[in-house]
Amino acid sequence: MNNNHPPSQPNFLARFFKSAAVIEPQELRAVVLSVLFFVFLFGSYSVIKPVRDAMGTVYGVDRLQELFTGTFFASLLFAPIYSWFAARIRLSTFLPWVYGFIALTILGFYWLFTGLGEDRDRWVAAAFYIWVSTFNILIISVFWSFMSDIFSRTQAKRLFGFIAAGGSIGGVIGPLIATAFVKTVGNNGLMLIAASGFAITALLVRLLAGEKPRLMAAMGGEAQSTTLDHRLGGSAIDGFRLLFRSPYLLLLAGFLLLMTWISTIVYFQLGDLIKNAFDSRDARTQAYANIDLAVNCGAVFLQLFGTGRIIKRFGVGAGLLLNPVLMIVAFLAVVFSPVLLVLGGIQIVRRIAEYAVAKPTREMLFTVVDQDSRYKAKNVIDTVVYRFGDLTSAWISSTILPLGVAGLAIFGAIVSLLWFRIAVLLGRRYEDQRTSGIRSD
Repeated sequence: MNNNHPPSQPNFLARFFKSAAVIEPQELRAVVLSVLFFVFLFGSYSVIKPVRDAMGTVYGVDRLQELFTGTFFASLLFAPIYSWFAARIRLSTFLPWVYGFIALTILGFYWLFTGLGEDRDRWVAAAFYIWVSTFNILIISVFWSFMSDIFSRTQAKRLFGFIAAGGSIGGVIGPLIATAFVKTVGNNGLMLIAASGFAITALLVRLLAGEKPRLMAAMGGEAQSTTLDHRLGGSAIDGFRLLFRSPYLLLLAGFLLLMTWISTIVYFQLGDLIKNAFDSRDARTQAYANIDLAVNCGAVFLQLFGTGRIIKRFGVGAGLLLNPVLMIVAFLAVVFSPVLLVLGGIQIVRRIAEYAVAKPTREMLFTVVDQDSRYKAKNVIDTVVYRFGDLTSAWISSTILPLGVAGLAIFGAIVSLLWFRIAVLLGRRYEDQRTSGIRSD
């Protein structure tokens, strides 16, 4: 009998993944489930996002700042509610129901909009806009909290960039689904598609939660040692309490706040240049679409094949510093050449670096904190702090923009210098957390 069979398909896949992102065979199932989790999660949100934006126009384009303000206060209210439930429900049950609850709320709005017909009530539209804008940050925050609770610090360096590619893939698939089906099923039909996607996401969370013990057994001390078979305990305001008593978490919050400021500054600059460069709304949409396409393609490639190797080679500190350094140089370039070609190229490079390096690196920082901080303090940082950054940077940018794109670029360069300093301090603090063993898990 000839035993010289060609390699089996699973062995081929294992070799491919190990070659592409240094994924060990014992990690393969957990990584694939994590990628699928992120694909369905971000894909479902990307289906519902244009529906949300359409509801914003129902409420009134000239009053969008009211929706931004409403979103901030909704995030401020929802953060302690999330912590309250996390303290009272076992994590293995609570985490799937985060996404199951999102699916149910979308079905509730579907019922409201179906009952209202085409002439939708603007207050329901406003509520939908605010709710989607509130949970979109929460669901990503919970995803990365879960990832940092499954994979250890050393695993995160290799795997988080690869896993992040799932979000970029979902960010491509979701808009394609919305574009392909909106004319036939309408906004209400897209809501049903998104709700179904979130229900599948909840199922994937359950599967991945079941994978955690097997991963711990296979990887030994290299895997994260926490369990999901318990409640976190504590109170509804634990997230705020943990944040304000930890210098490390405060640095993390400052890093995210300034990242949000930089994104908003570039958004305002780009919007001004695109508005002046193109007369028609369709041409402006096409310009934004071309930038998004370039970003998503570049980010997916780098996340799949480069992020893990970059972080492993240069370290977490270098991953944190990359974007601030890029933006200091970029804003100086805009000061001397405030034209669309320059700023469009900067936006593409910035977002690729942010999605493929800065964001996965930032999520790695939560692998060295205790489990309460991963789920409670991280939720406050990713929702309340993020939305506070949105709110404040939007008002500041709109105030400075009349001075011109170059004037806003000077402000952006100053913010980037501060961002650089916080990144340096955060990288050092991360190493201190790692070596001192300050963990409760």
